[in-house]
Amino acid sequence: MSRFSLRGFHPIVWTLLGGTVFARGASFMAMPFLALYLSHSEGIHPVIIGIIVGIGPLSGTVGGFIGGHLSDRFGRKVIMLSAVFIWACVFIGFSFARDPLAFFLLNALNGICRSFFEPTSQALMADLTEPEKRLRVFSLRYTAINIGAAIGPLLGAYFGVVSSTITFLITGSFYLMYGTLLAILLGKYKVKLNQQVKKVSTMKAAFNIIKLDSSLRYFIIGGILVNIGYSQIDSSLPQHLGGIVENGAILFSLLLSINAVTVVLLQIPLSHLVEKWRVLHVMMLGSFFFVLGFLIMGFVDSWIGFIVSMVVLTIGEIFLFPSTSVFIDQIAKEELRGTYFGAAQFRSIGNSVGPVMGGWILKQWNGHWLFWIMASVVTVSIYFFLAGSKRQVKSVVGVNNS
Repeated sequence: MSRFSLRGFHPIVWTLLGGTVFARGASFMAMPFLALYLSHSEGIHPVIIGIIVGIGPLSGTVGGFIGGHLSDRFGRKVIMLSAVFIWACVFIGFSFARDPLAFFLLNALNGICRSFFEPTSQALMADLTEPEKRLRVFSLRYTAINIGAAIGPLLGAYFGVVSSTITFLITGSFYLMYGTLLAILLGKYKVKLNQQVKKVSTMKAAFNIIKLDSSLRYFIIGGILVNIGYSQIDSSLPQHLGGIVENGAILFSLLLSINAVTVVLLQIPLSHLVEKWRVLHVMMLGSFFFVLGFLIMGFVDSWIGFIVSMVVLTIGEIFLFPSTSVFIDQIAKEELRGTYFGAAQFRSIGNSVGPVMGGWILKQWNGHWLFWIMASVVTVSIYFFLAGSKRQVKSVVGVNNS
């Protein structure tokens, strides 16, 4: 059995991985507390707070596609550095903002910067990594995200006691340092990077990719269905726990910690286990564990039961989310890799629809029915992943026979 070697990655790939830990940790240190920070401000209505918080993911949905396309057209370096330095200014701006409109605009920019930076950075990781090592890279990236997610909120709670604005300043400072380091390395490896990027056509032509590439369309639909289910973890699960379990809020905090720790501990060994599998099979296995986890969650009403269901769901997360990045890399045309990773951001529509859908089901029936229905929704995603993979194979065969 081959070793899961971590050597042989480009220095910029290592920088992006390391920077993900610090940048995501800094972001998780500040953004989860934005609603709490706003609620302590005088004169801001709860509905306005919801609009301010919600504009970030909404602006990022379309922004990711635009940013990914622009990275193909003008180069990874220009888009990444512009996004990360503007991002730093956004976080610093949060610490000085007082007016609701200012918070709204800043969080809209926050979503746009994230959606510009992340598809571009994923495309760059793929540019600079051999195909057989890309699942490994995306698995490490997902581990880095979860390390940041585990550490960030704890630091945010600590610094928030000292000052309600210092977390935003610290986060902005982290992004400034991250951007400076990236600028130095991107300048150093300038020649190699220029060979990776090709000029592509207009935004209209980029949008036509989704229309013409059925593999991508099926993948996006499958991803939306998975995200509808996964979004229940943050939106409906705490409400469900509060209604049927004693100390539900404490249990929910514990489940989030278990989720992050499980990813950090199991991501590398499980990724190594399936590294030689077809990416479709890994995605289907991940969806299966999602379905199983939601089914268990629908039946249980005890701490142990919910802990078991969360571990099962997290295993599905480990298999599914990094492998989706590999799938996008496989179907993407070389000169349109950024556009494809950007188009994949349309999956986040599920993160917007899911909480609304889950809240309605929770109100009409109960949490048990909610999670059984979510298991059915994720089951349907397997069909779309399978359909997308079949069309990818047909496309490749057609090219080889032409």
